[in-house]
Amino acid sequence: MQTTREFHLYGPCTPESKQRKPENLWAGSAFWSLAAVGIFLFVALVGCGEKPAPVKPGPPNVEVTEVVQQNVPIYGEWVAQLNGPVNAEITPKVQGYLLQQNYQNGFFVKKGQLLFTLDPRQYEAALDQAKAEVGVAEATLSKYDADVARDTPLAAEKAIAQKDLDTDTANQAAARSQVQAAKASLANAELNLAWTKVYSPIDGIAGVSNSQIGDLVGTSTKMTTVSQVNPIWAYFSPSESLFLKFAPEVTAFITGRISRGSRAELPVEFIQSNDVPYPDKGRIIYVNRQVGTQTGTIQMAAEFPNRGATLRPGGFGRVRIKVGDNENALLVPQPAVIEVQSNYLIIVVTPEHRAVFRPVKVGDRVGPNWVITEGLKEGEQVVVEGGERVQMFAAQAPQLAKEGIPVIAKPYVPASAAGGSN
Repeated sequence: MQTTREFHLYGPCTPESKQRKPENLWAGSAFWSLAAVGIFLFVALVGCGEKPAPVKPGPPNVEVTEVVQQNVPIYGEWVAQLNGPVNAEITPKVQGYLLQQNYQNGFFVKKGQLLFTLDPRQYEAALDQAKAEVGVAEATLSKYDADVARDTPLAAEKAIAQKDLDTDTANQAAARSQVQAAKASLANAELNLAWTKVYSPIDGIAGVSNSQIGDLVGTSTKMTTVSQVNPIWAYFSPSESLFLKFAPEVTAFITGRISRGSRAELPVEFIQSNDVPYPDKGRIIYVNRQVGTQTGTIQMAAEFPNRGATLRPGGFGRVRIKVGDNENALLVPQPAVIEVQSNYLIIVVTPEHRAVFRPVKVGDRVGPNWVITEGLKEGEQVVVEGGERVQMFAAQAPQLAKEGIPVIAKPYVPASAAGGSN
């Protein structure tokens, strides 16, 4: 029969062990020494692993500027499409097989430069035939000239009948006409032979050839297009009401009361499709005779210098023309305006250095600034830089955002001004 022995943490349970003092057991037991060290380390590790209490963020730093009030120009802006003043469609005047393309696609060409060469052999043969016909006609005329010269004195002396002289004279006139007809055919043959070489009629850029070597081309074949690109025209169509705002200046220029290049000439700006303004200003060159009855717009064109051919026919952009002045407009830098789902906000800093969000209505952009039509007053401080920090603070403390978020504000310095001061 087995006996059961009791065990405690400090060893087997015996009569002697029961009489031991606890403090001696604690002092003499290696187990409790290790346990004490383990508890100490656990407490230390737990203490080190605790995250410190979050530190409340301080007021965000922002850069502010004053709302300014001044007169600014009002511009009309319209979608425009570019085209050359002249777009020459190159078609041959004779039929023939294309032997050679004498220009590079998309390159500049000069007026009179050779573009294509057609097979000339049939036209060379026609020219030789025409020359021969001229020779035959001239020989026939020479014979009848001799007949008339011989028979004229004989008819005067009644040696021959007058009828014979009349016949000679008629034959002479007919032969002279034959000579003229043969010479006309010769000139036409010379033209046809010359037209086997196709030349550019203008200075410009030649497009990609639509015909390949060996193609049979004719008078209905559009081989390529040469476009004049300097200057280039931008066509646009303002509404009748907007056109009337600058119609006096346009009319004065078209009727000659304002000379070309005059300071009073209405300047036109072209905004390229990448939103970069074209460096050269243009001028109105064309106004249609009537307003469109279906659209209520009038077609116009502005001419721009284009020496480097940056602008190409078919390209799109926007035309801007000054149509008036906005007196006492309120302006803020464009970075100060926050757009949220087609609505606009501005962060205003109060005299108590608190930032509040205020809805506004915007007008036109004027250089680096934006016209504010409603929601601000002259002299108010608006946040230009650091607005995202204010928005983050507002998201963390919505209630504080309603009352105004404390900020640390300093004057805004534009990048251009800061760079110039260095």
